[in-house]
Amino acid sequence: MHAADQEYDIAVVGGGPAGMMAAGRAAQLGKRVVLIEKNRGLGKKLLITGGGRCNVTNAEFDTRKLLAKFKDGGKFLASPFSQWAAEDSIRFFNERGMPTKIEAEKRVFPESNTAQSVYDVLTNFLVSGKVTIMTDAAVKSVQAENGRITGLQLKGGAAVRAKRYIFATGGTSHPETGSTGDGYVWLTALGHTVNSANAALVPLAVKDMRIKRAAGVAIQSAKITVLQNETKQSSLVGKILFTHVGLSGPATLNMSREIGELLKYGDVDIELDLLPSSGYEKVNAALLESFATHANKKIRNALSPLLPPALVPLILEIAEIAEDTPCNSVTREERVKLTKTLKHLRFQVDHLLGMDKAVVTAGGVALTEVDFKTMRSLKCENLYIVGDLLDIDRPSGGYSLQLCWTTGFVAGTAAATAQ
Repeated sequence: MHAADQEYDIAVVGGGPAGMMAAGRAAQLGKRVVLIEKNRGLGKKLLITGGGRCNVTNAEFDTRKLLAKFKDGGKFLASPFSQWAAEDSIRFFNERGMPTKIEAEKRVFPESNTAQSVYDVLTNFLVSGKVTIMTDAAVKSVQAENGRITGLQLKGGAAVRAKRYIFATGGTSHPETGSTGDGYVWLTALGHTVNSANAALVPLAVKDMRIKRAAGVAIQSAKITVLQNETKQSSLVGKILFTHVGLSGPATLNMSREIGELLKYGDVDIELDLLPSSGYEKVNAALLESFATHANKKIRNALSPLLPPALVPLILEIAEIAEDTPCNSVTREERVKLTKTLKHLRFQVDHLLGMDKAVVTAGGVALTEVDFKTMRSLKCENLYIVGDLLDIDRPSGGYSLQLCWTTGFVAGTAAATAQ
């Protein structure tokens, strides 16, 4: 029999921080729990938060002040935070062998400075409760009738049935970690109102002022990768726009909130792949072909098949190749450097523009449709909703993870003790 074709007391969908906490708590209370995650491993987003250091919570122990940080969502959170507050999160990790430290603005980090420590505590919590963990398991559809979920159909054909369900699939930030908004689709089908997400979308300024040579140039499909300490944090393919001071365009804007978060931990670099659909060999071959076709022309006139003409001067300057170099005298070393520049155009971020004017709203399930004493859906009687699925605004500084720990704990407790 397939492991999935069993009946469980509780099925948790989404193996991020809120889902891991919810599953572990329900199992701690003696329930048979399955945790379903579509990625190959749990906690993919958790492992990259805070530049890989993981800002576990915020050591604001005055719950009134803590709730104020969640703006309009704060009034809904009084009950869950009375059940599990910031000090409970710190104690939870400390008691399980993960010492913590408090840094600027009351941000709490593992003493080890690595998110892996947080991940290890949570996975041990799941193991100790004998939670069945299914990875590489994407939910294809949610079956429901008469205001109750009756089962989950997984890609690959397996079915999962449980008495109660906890959705912890995350919002739409970091789609590469699996937060692609699936939960919103299911919740809408179950009768919930889902408010659209609208993050802090702002352009960014870079330190290399040579970038102004390309101001106004748009690339329809570039890959933008965010790095900190030479570690890739995330990447996205989309439209970018060069400006007088840096970069804008949808792909840049969609990463700006995360870049702003990372800047608090240190320097951030962005790397542009201007030809993401072509590998090194293909780019090299295209350059060879162009140089052969335009052998007697200057290099600046031979790159138009690959790049917008207005971008060529900047690229050649960064690759340290004179614009008037004849194509037939470009050396192999210069060609290799040009290829590398086209695939890895690197800039250090200086700052975000206009954060003071940015609107940061979370998006997610309307809060009036959830019973916050238990995190139970008011539209579907055996469903609980946690973490980033909720339409709750919060600043950076550990508040997002605290929301996950609190709502996960409350939902896990309520689902395990419901009659």
